This record gives sequence, structure tokens and C-alpha cells, in this order.
Amino acid sequence: MSQDRECRAAVVACRPSACARCERLPIDEPRAGDLYCWFPAPHVAGKAAAVFRRFGIRPRQTVADGVAYRFSERESEPIAEALEQALSQIERDDTRALLCAEGVAPSPTDLARVEPLSRLVMRVRSGWLLGVLADERLVTHFQPIVHAASPDAVYGHEALLRGESPTGDLIPPGRLFETARGAGLLFQLDLAARRAAIAGAARHGLPGALFVNFAPTAIYDPASCLRTTVAAIDAAGIAREQVVFEIVETERAHDPTHLRRILDYYRGAGFRVALDDVGSGYSSLNLIHLLRPDILKLDMELVRNVHADPYKARIAANLLDVANALGIEALAEGIETEEELAWVQAHGATYAQGYLIARPSAAPSAQLAGAGT
Repeated sequence: MSQDRECRAAVVACRPSACARCERLPIDEPRAGDLYCWFPAPHVAGKAAAVFRRFGIRPRQTVADGVAYRFSERESEPIAEALEQALSQIERDDTRALLCAEGVAPSPTDLARVEPLSRLVMRVRSGWLLGVLADERLVTHFQPIVHAASPDAVYGHEALLRGESPTGDLIPPGRLFETARGAGLLFQLDLAARRAAIAGAARHGLPGALFVNFAPTAIYDPASCLRTTVAAIDAAGIAREQVVFEIVETERAHDPTHLRRILDYYRGAGFRVALDDVGSGYSSLNLIHLLRPDILKLDMELVRNVHADPYKARIAANLLDVANALGIEALAEGIETEEELAWVQAHGATYAQGYLIARPSAAPSAQLAGAGT
């Protein structure tokens, strides 16, 4: 067993029971058999029927005006791909579906598994992601965050998720999260990503602050969904004040009260909180006064060429002024040029992050070679 697996095993051994949605992988759910569908309109049913006819499959009537199609595991992925091409996103979203093992009639308990056809289609096509999660083939890379005034002095690292294929190739985070979101696996992936970050930080004896991303839409109730994360941090021997939880995808979170509960839970447990992508839209700007984060991260698109764009410069300068006036630390991310670094230094950024300073790597850095000095 590798040292990373030992860290994970120690975390698993002492963590409390948690939200079943976050913990359970749907690996036991059928990927073929009898697909029960309830379509929103006759023309949608007709398009789906045409797909199945191409595979020589005829529908049969079921209860409540639904239809059922039987197909094999060999046919499951081609059919899922064909349905994705034939039906629009809204048609797949509005079609209700239930996949049961062949010859097994739906029971009352199966009603809880009825879901949008779009999600079922994505899950059928996401077997590779289930394999990544089941085999714990997640790795963490660390990107340094430095003091803006002294770019060779490391303040901490952001933990960035990568997947690993069976052949050892890295899977980018965008593909992981896009597939997880569509397949209804975001809860499981977000939790696994937090655990991988904690295990990786513990294995490397990470110096300074550890920034751990989390998606608020992957958390139902903070007390249930986050206590295993807190237990993992304690089990790894990482001081709570060293950890900064970074809120990502705020544009998908439509309940500020829920966000505030999450932040209150983390702060009450002794952690700090960062708000990501500030300046990328109205939602993140409006959340500053609602959430009152400890750290603001200026969106990288706002930082890009900020020295040469008066519109970006005015917006970024105002955000930095607000942060400094309120006692919030500001982190400028996405810095790729000396000019961008010089601009954020001159306008009061507390921390800086970006390819100019250092790219993500498998091991954290204790010291850098003096970027921007």
C-alpha cells in the first residue's frame, strides 16, 4: 500500500458516518435491461422510438402512459449516445426514466430512482468516471500562492484535482466535473476531491496554507456532508487554521442562505473561507457582503492584461480597494506576465498565483526562485 493510500485508509478508519448521497457510488445500479420512459410530448416519444428502432428494439406499453425498451449492456453506450444526439437537452431533461434489470418489474422503492433521461444517459456513458472513483484514481497537484509583495515567499498552495486513467494518463478536472455534474455524481466527486487534497497535503507535509475547493451545490446539509472532511483533516494532523476552503461555481448556487450555512459551519470549526472568481459576474460581487469571506480571489480573466485594459483596471482596482477597506485579503490569480504581477503589487493585492510564479505540480514548493523580483 502506497503512503497516499495509507493516508486515505487512516482517514476512512476514523471518519464518522456521513451523508449517504456523498458516500455511495451507483456501481450496483443496472447499465442495461428494461428502460422505462415517460415522455413530455408525443414527438419526443417518436424521436426516442426511432432511435431504438435503429437497434431493432420495439417499445412496449407500461403503466401511466409510459413505454419500456429492453437492451443489452453491449448496446447501452451506443443507445445512450444516439439518444443524446436525437433529443435536445430540454427534451432529455423533461423525459423521466428508470432503468431496471431485465425482467425485473419496478417496485414502489424504485420510484426514488426515477430521474431525468439526460442524467441516466450521462451516467451510462460515465462508466470511466465510476471506475476512477471506485479505484481511488484521483491525484492532487499543488499550485503555489505567494505573497504579492515578495513573490519568492510561498504563502500556501491550492489543491487542484486530476484523474488518472488505467494507463496512468492524467484526466483534466474539467472533464471530471462536467461528467460528474451530468451523471449526478457531483456529490461523490466533490467529496473524493476534498479527501484526495487532504491526503496529498498530509503525505507531502504541506508548508503553509492549504486551499481546498468545494462546490456548494454538492452539499445538502453542512453538518452531514462536511463532517467527514473535517474528520479527515484532523486525522491527517493538519491544523484547522492552515486550511482555507475555497467556494467555486458560485454562479450555480442559487441559495445564498445555504451558502452562508456552509461558511458558518466551516468557520465554526476553525477554518477560513475564500470566495473564488470574484469579478466574473454579478453573483460573486453580490456575495461579498452576504458571505463576508476571509479571502477574495480576483477572477483570472479580470487579471489577464489588467495593466493594458482601462476597464479591467478600474474594476480590479475597485475590488482591491473594497477588500483592503474591509480587512479582506485579496488574491490575484491567473498571473502570467511580469506586467500583470507589477500591476497587482501596485494596487494592493495580498497574494498572487499564476503560471508566471509557478505551474501546478505533483509536490508542493517550500520556496520559489523569485518570480517578479
